[in-house]
Amino acid sequence: MRRLLAALLALFAMSTIPAAAQQPGTLISADPMPEAPPGVQAWRVRYWTANGEGAPFQVTGIVAAPMEAIPPRPRRVIAWTHGAWGVAEKCAPSLSPDFFAYSAGMDAVRAGYVVVAPDYIGLASPTMHPFLVGTDTAQAVLDAVRAARAIPGAAAGSSFAVWGESQGGHAALWTAIAARSYAPELTLVGTAAAAPPTDLAANLREGSDKNARALLLSFALHSWSTLYGFSLDSVANRTNQGIIHRLAENNCVSFNKKPKLGTILGILTIARATRSKDIGRIEPFGSFARANSVDPARVPGPLLIAQGDKDTIVAPAVTRRFAKAVCRKRTKLRWFEMPGTAHGASAKDSVIETLAWIGARFDGEAPPDDCRRI
Repeated sequence: MRRLLAALLALFAMSTIPAAAQQPGTLISADPMPEAPPGVQAWRVRYWTANGEGAPFQVTGIVAAPMEAIPPRPRRVIAWTHGAWGVAEKCAPSLSPDFFAYSAGMDAVRAGYVVVAPDYIGLASPTMHPFLVGTDTAQAVLDAVRAARAIPGAAAGSSFAVWGESQGGHAALWTAIAARSYAPELTLVGTAAAAPPTDLAANLREGSDKNARALLLSFALHSWSTLYGFSLDSVANRTNQGIIHRLAENNCVSFNKKPKLGTILGILTIARATRSKDIGRIEPFGSFARANSVDPARVPGPLLIAQGDKDTIVAPAVTRRFAKAVCRKRTKLRWFEMPGTAHGASAKDSVIETLAWIGARFDGEAPPDDCRRI
């Protein structure tokens, strides 16, 4: 009832705003963040975007830039697409005191970039977060880049790269797919994805950490069933359906805290209940997962993929299969494999390589191609 009331209030509020003001990419507000790290100026932003059906949403994020005088030419822009922090409204990265510490993309500010970090739809805003929904997420990212250009102190240009980790790797690849048609006034110079989910059913099936798999499956099932009315009856009984919803509603990914006992027990229950379930074979979830997987034929180059070989959440074999499919389309691909790197360190351990690769794309250098050795 509370969710329905919030949605109705939001719908009423939007109906009183002129349509021109709801134009996707329009900046609504930019509030300075005094807690930004030394040498960094940052703003919490609110802006307009639209989902895949064209419905308008007010969404949030963070824009960060060097604490320097505005340069004579616009700054280069990196859209940092975050990994999974959760699907509840409270899980938005921009609301977290850990944002700067656990967002590897912020390292780019010290290299002179404007970093645009959207929360996506439904995080820090009262609507369900479309978890791993490609088009909705891509449009929120592109509209964040548009909105950042309206902040005078950021001095953001129209050329950008997109770089994401985990869920954000999926977002980065979908952003590359959508960029030319959705935001033709922007110029995408390159796309970097660290440990990206690409084949969603395979990723949910082949990750070797069964507990992480159960939590991520709960996020996906809760999001998709809430947004699209998909029944969970073919996945779990009514008791376990309640556990799936509570896990998603009550838990954000914790970086420095141990999960509560109730969360641990819930995850173990769902892991046990779904151990023989393949979401790719259960409709309508299978069709939806396929529709929101990344089609390697549609991703433009140049492209960098970073993958740790100790990743127990995004199976390295799934990422490698995707990379090989990209190469069959003759897309220029930099393949960066990281020995000993686990999932949570995939962006951190590839920062130096990724920023060097992005810098070369802005400089107009010919992109490297590692397809022969994958």
